[in-house]
Order: sequence, then structure tokens, then C-alpha cells
Amino acid sequence: MTEVLVIDGLSAGYGPLRVIHDLDLIIKPGERVGIVGLNGHGKTTLLYAIAGLTGWQRGSIRLNGVEIGRTRSQGPGRYTHQIVRQGLAIMPQGDEIFNGLTVEEHLDSGAFTPEAWRDRKARKEKILDLFQPLAKLMKTPVGRLSGGERRMVSIGRGLMTDAKLYLVDEPSLGLAPKISQSVMEALLSLDIKDSAMFIAEQNVALLEGRVDRVINMHAGKLKGEASSSFNFATA
Repeated sequence: MTEVLVIDGLSAGYGPLRVIHDLDLIIKPGERVGIVGLNGHGKTTLLYAIAGLTGWQRGSIRLNGVEIGRTRSQGPGRYTHQIVRQGLAIMPQGDEIFNGLTVEEHLDSGAFTPEAWRDRKARKEKILDLFQPLAKLMKTPVGRLSGGERRMVSIGRGLMTDAKLYLVDEPSLGLAPKISQSVMEALLSLDIKDSAMFIAEQNVALLEGRVDRVINMHAGKLKGEASSSFNFATA
């Protein structure tokens, strides 16, 4: 079976700044992989590079055997819509939501493919099974929600279509510990079948024992598997 994601010799950055350095990574069908590390060491940039959102990059990125890497020289995001249509779902760091839209409108916006749009009612029901607090808030503008509820909306929107690779960036960022745990448990309970999930996170304990691998990232390079006792500062 073809690997979901194969990265070979990836370097990426913004303007003159190089953040990712000759990185290699393979994620197989059905895998959940966590990437952990301190802020500023390249976790978000790696996810952005996969989605074609960095200022520049070089190297190979293959999604289900199809090259999506290219050389970014025309500005970030030029080919992102094509990558998304090839099976990428992005759940960005922070809320990244529109305060004036309702919860339901946000979820509907995630059903951007014709198949997902036709099936959006059933898909929303699945999201509400994962994030039950949203059931009573469907007509509420997201600007009136708590931080945890907004995060549920953002993740739920990313789950509204059938993706081959789910990119999740810092799902626990800014949330209280109990809320972080409930959000992560709901996210990891999703049946991804032969797709894959790649989660960037600072809190190793939220991932440990719940994903197939936890990889440490330091200074733009992958440094092997990490655990809750791992010392990022000495990596």
C-alpha cells in the first residue's frame, strides 16, 4: 500500500530565513504521528510546507504517491487549493475562525467537495458525536464561544471532508488542561481508516500512548522519538 506521506530532503523557510533543514519523513496509511518540540523549532513550518504555505521550499513531498512539493517561488499558497483537493485537511494553530459566522456555517464551510456537501448533514452529526458541547450551539456565532468550543469548531470543520492526510497544529494551545485532554481524546477517537493524521503539539503527555509515534523536532530537524521525560532543551 502506498505511503500517505513521503518527504525527502525538504528545506523550507520565509524570506532569507531557513527553518526546515533537509528533512525526511514517511507516514503510512492508518498512522497517527505526533511531532513535538519548543516554539520556533519548525513544527508549524513543516505543516505549512506540506500544504504549500511557506515563503519558499525545495525538496520532494508526495501525498499518496503524487508529488505536491514543487519549488515555491511564486508566493505561499499558490498551489494549496490543489493540494487540498488531492486529500489534505488542515486544522491550523489557534482558532482561525470567522467570529460572525455560526457554528453550523463553519462546519458547512469544511464540506467543500461535492460529495461532502451532499452528505453534510450526516457529517455534522458525526462531528457532534465527537464534540457534544457544540450540539446546542449550532446557531450561535463562534465569536461568543469559549476557547475550547472554538477549538472544537476549528477541528470539526477540518473533519467535514474525507482527507487522506489530516494536519493538526497545536490543538491544545491556550486551553485549560481538562479541556485540552477532552479535545485531544475526541480528535484521536476518529476512525481514520487508511488515511493518516499528523499532529504538532508541545504537550508530549497528550500524545504519548495515544498515537503510533511521537517524534521530536529541534532546530528544524527531526531528532528521533520523544517521550514525556524528553528534555527538548538538550536535544
